[in-house]
Amino acid sequence: MPSTLMHIMLVVSKLEVGHRCGEGKASSMPIRVIIAEDHTVVREGTRRILEAYKDIDVVGEAADGEAAVRLAEKVCPDVAIVDIAMPLLNGIEATRRIKAISPQTRVLILTAYDDDQYISAFLEAGAAGYLLKTVRGRELAGAVRAVCRGEAVIDPAVVAKLVGRMRPRPQPPIHWQPLDPLTDRELEVLRLAAQGLSNKLIGRELHLSHRTVQLHLSHIFQKLEVASRTEAVVKGLSLGLLRMEDLRNQESS
Repeated sequence: MPSTLMHIMLVVSKLEVGHRCGEGKASSMPIRVIIAEDHTVVREGTRRILEAYKDIDVVGEAADGEAAVRLAEKVCPDVAIVDIAMPLLNGIEATRRIKAISPQTRVLILTAYDDDQYISAFLEAGAAGYLLKTVRGRELAGAVRAVCRGEAVIDPAVVAKLVGRMRPRPQPPIHWQPLDPLTDRELEVLRLAAQGLSNKLIGRELHLSHRTVQLHLSHIFQKLEVASRTEAVVKGLSLGLLRMEDLRNQESS
């Protein structure tokens, strides 16, 4: 994916149990997508952008939140692109319900809002990605592919909001630090994960086995007291373990 978006792509750490719509699907099969957006011109424009790519198939559209949930239950898409402000059911609650009825569906938020409360609410609701509508078409397509692979995609403006919210307040004289500091190797793994590399690619880069990479990530999560790569990178940024430059060194194809 081109670096112009400068987004973060992070492999989601939590393994999902049970049936997945895309499980066992041949790599040549297109990614099945639904679009939930109440503005017709935006919805149709998004569809036209995505349908220009052979590996993406838009299988349905919804003009309100309730319709989006029904559609997700009916077609069980790989990815649901959801807006925030929709009639009948807002995007946050729609995301919760979509994840409840179709846990394997990755929800990608596409919105004009970058307010803190929306960002936090959507991540807590189970969204895999959060993009602003300033995104380019090819970057949106790349984000769809990324969340379908089990990665999280976060717009850089959103990252800045999260980092600012998590940054320690100046009043306490002592800032939180991990009781057990990250090792040099764990820092290397965290930096590569922040650049969007999968466990396999991290292992190849550092000459480690897939299992060893998983162990390093597990130790990182424990030390930083987080549950996912997204949280680990945001916390790493707020603690100074990572710099914004660390997130822009990897260009994905």
